[in-house]
Amino acid sequence: MKRHTPAQTLFLSAQDMAAMVRQMGAASTLTRLADAIEADYVRWQDFDKCARVASHSSDGVIELMPIADAKTYAFKYVNGHPKNTRVGLPTVMAFGVLADVATGVPDLLSELTLTTALRTAAMSAVAARALARPNSRSMALIGNGAQSEFQALAFHHLLGIQEIRLFDTDPAATVKLMRNLQHSSLRLIACESIAQAVRGADIVTTVTADKTNATILTPDIIEPGMHINGVGGDCPGKTELHPDVLRGAAVFVQYEPQTRIEGDLQHLPADFAVTELWRVLRHEAPGRSHEAQVTLFDSVGFALEDYSALRFMRTAAQQLGYGQWVSLIPELANPKDLFSLIRPEAPLTAKAGARSVRRPELATA
Repeated sequence: MKRHTPAQTLFLSAQDMAAMVRQMGAASTLTRLADAIEADYVRWQDFDKCARVASHSSDGVIELMPIADAKTYAFKYVNGHPKNTRVGLPTVMAFGVLADVATGVPDLLSELTLTTALRTAAMSAVAARALARPNSRSMALIGNGAQSEFQALAFHHLLGIQEIRLFDTDPAATVKLMRNLQHSSLRLIACESIAQAVRGADIVTTVTADKTNATILTPDIIEPGMHINGVGGDCPGKTELHPDVLRGAAVFVQYEPQTRIEGDLQHLPADFAVTELWRVLRHEAPGRSHEAQVTLFDSVGFALEDYSALRFMRTAAQQLGYGQWVSLIPELANPKDLFSLIRPEAPLTAKAGARSVRRPELATA
């Protein structure tokens, strides 16, 4: 589907995105997303970066996440409101834009609620491929809410995880996850406690939603060689890990200035040493140094992953024929004459020499 005018924007709805993922398949979508994310992290220094702008309330947070390279500007609007499910809304909702740096024209306007779940899972897999033991086959998944299936499938398809041990304080969430993934080849085990789920796991993923300073993982249940994928702690006052879990691990982050504010790292002093993941992916810093080392990815979500996801989905949509062109930008015969859009039409005037006749039936009383 071709763009009709240079000012038009491709719009991808939630329905478009779901149909695209079904057509491509979850495994292919996650694999291609992970490859796009890793490729962009490797060119880390090409991007103009900043921590996201957040507006916090007692019920949640609304955030704006911008990033740009020399050709493309991207941003995501995203929220996190754990109480939303009580009124039939997702905890996390998002949309995003890709724009041309040279002109400022928005090239893509897209849903990012489904896409955020996919890109977060793909990011987890990118980090785990660099940090977890290569022979990892089992994972504990603590928190079985909206993003849990995506995490499970990413680790299954991209790292070869075969067994996932599940725990959620809401047993219905675990039942939901097991029902959704019943047709996969994963071995899914519902556990009665966090400790039971974590015991013997190669990888531990925490993806809880409550906006609290929680301690989902404590040092006593962490075993040598584990890789911890901390996903749920992603804003000030929202954490999942006991500080001593971080102290006992090699900690890796996306963008340190943002993680210091938002991640589980917020509990530790400013001089606590961490490594940005892009340095590992570029082979400028070591990842896992030995089999018994505990590695930890303090994941908060970073704008670069949304940039990667948006550019991947734009390409996929154009290849598969999804989306519609919309006019967000006025199209003007004279670009300097914006007022022409609302200028009143010229009134009709009587021809010269013609006599005006008032129709009696139109006269007012």
